[in-house]
Amino acid sequence: MLIQQTLEKLHKHRLFGIAQSVREQLEKPALQALSFEERLGMAVDEEDLYRDNRRRERLQKRARLKFKSAMPESIEYRPDRGLERSRLESLFSCEFIEYNQNIFITGPAGTGKTYLACAFCNQAMRKGIPTLQERVPLLMDALEIAQADGSLRKERAKLIKPPILFLDDLGISPPTKRGRQELLEVLVARPDNSSVIITSQLPVSAWHEWIGEGRLADAIMDRLVNNAHRIEIMGESERKRRARL
Repeated sequence: MLIQQTLEKLHKHRLFGIAQSVREQLEKPALQALSFEERLGMAVDEEDLYRDNRRRERLQKRARLKFKSAMPESIEYRPDRGLERSRLESLFSCEFIEYNQNIFITGPAGTGKTYLACAFCNQAMRKGIPTLQERVPLLMDALEIAQADGSLRKERAKLIKPPILFLDDLGISPPTKRGRQELLEVLVARPDNSSVIITSQLPVSAWHEWIGEGRLADAIMDRLVNNAHRIEIMGESERKRRARL
C-alpha cells in the first residue's frame, strides 16, 4: 500500500522515469540486492533518459521532418555520390550553428539532398537543438495566405525562432513577391547563433536569378552565401537506383 502511494506521488509530480524504475526494481529480485545508492542512481538515470526521450519527441513533432529516421550513421558514402566523410562528420558536430554558418546541399533530383539535410536536423535534435523543415514552394503560398488573413506575424515568428531552419526544394517554382520579401525579413530577424539549411536542384550560382528583383536578391544572397558550407551530391537518382536493384 505504501509503495502504491509513493508511485502515485511520483506520477503526481510527473516523475514518470523514476516511477518506472521503482516498478522494475520491485519486479526484479536481482535489482533489490543492490545498495540504496545504486538503486537511487538507476532511478535518477531512468528519469533523465525519460525526459531526454520526451524532449526529442517534442522536437521531432515540431520539426516536421520528411525523413524522421535519417541519421549521420545512415548516410551512404559511395564514391559516385562525391560525399567527403571527414567533412560531413565535422559538420555533424553541429558547431556550424554556434558560428551562424549555413549549409547548402545541391544536386540532381532524387540524389538524397533532403535525406542528408534531415540527418543534420536529427543530429541537432539529439543535442537538444530545435529545427524546422519547410518546403519552399508551400512556404511561399503560406506566406501569401498569412498576408491576406492577418497571421503574417505569427508565420514569421515560426520561421525566426528555431536555431536551424531547413528550407527544402528551393528553386522548384518561381518565388512570390511576398515570399521573397518575407525571406529577407526572416533572415534579418534570425539570431546570430542560428543556421539555415537549403536544398536545391539549382546550383548556388543560379539562386540570385531565381530570387529576382536585383537589390532584394543581393540582400538575401549576402546573408546566405558568405558564411556557408556547400555540399554537392552527385550520381543518379536514389529512387532510380533502388528500382534497378
